[in-house]
Amino acid sequence: MSATWLGHEVLFFHPPDGKFWYALAGIPVETVPGNYDLKLIETLLPGRSLEVRRKIKIGRAVYPRIRVRVAKQYTEPSPEQLTEISVDKDIKQKAFGAATVQRLWGGPFLAPVSAPVSDVFGTERVFNQQVQSRHHGLDYAVLSGTAVHAVNRGTVILARPLFFEGNCVVLDHGQGLLSLYLHLSEFRVKEGEEVQSGQLIGLSGGTGRASGPHLHLAIRWQGVYLNPAILLKIKIPG
Repeated sequence: MSATWLGHEVLFFHPPDGKFWYALAGIPVETVPGNYDLKLIETLLPGRSLEVRRKIKIGRAVYPRIRVRVAKQYTEPSPEQLTEISVDKDIKQKAFGAATVQRLWGGPFLAPVSAPVSDVFGTERVFNQQVQSRHHGLDYAVLSGTAVHAVNRGTVILARPLFFEGNCVVLDHGQGLLSLYLHLSEFRVKEGEEVQSGQLIGLSGGTGRASGPHLHLAIRWQGVYLNPAILLKIKIPG
């Protein structure tokens, strides 16, 4: 099984004890509402193939807007800080580019902490009344020092402090799927380390561009940030 969706290649897997094929795919938040083609290709024995097309309707989503106060350096960085930001960008691009196509994750994705959500995905944010951005993750209201766990099995491809993200861990779950944990106070994993679902990877904090202690969880799929809340609700076989 293979598929193409919004210009992305969709990779399937088949559980040993199941009769269905499964795949994860997402929709960028900037996608214009409308009907889009999902093209499926089944390769059959002996070498025959079958193509199936389906129209998927994407509706309009409405997101809230909030105002956030942060330190001035995060809206008006100095030349030295701009250099740091540029270096961070290269570091992230290199890490994202090293993601593996092999599927490492399995089964349902778990919440990284047990706490209420303080800000949802897609919120439009106005920082210090002048810089506007979209919130590409899910915020959890936790105190500094709260244990943060891996949402699923993966490999640590980034574990270091960054200017905006603060102390940041990025896990590669395979097939272009990454999870990011921002604003940590402490690391409990190292780059290159393999982690299991639910494993402790760090402690929450308020480092980087944060108005206070919390955990920011982001999910990235083939270069696109998706809503973590949806992924955490999907029932996925092991």
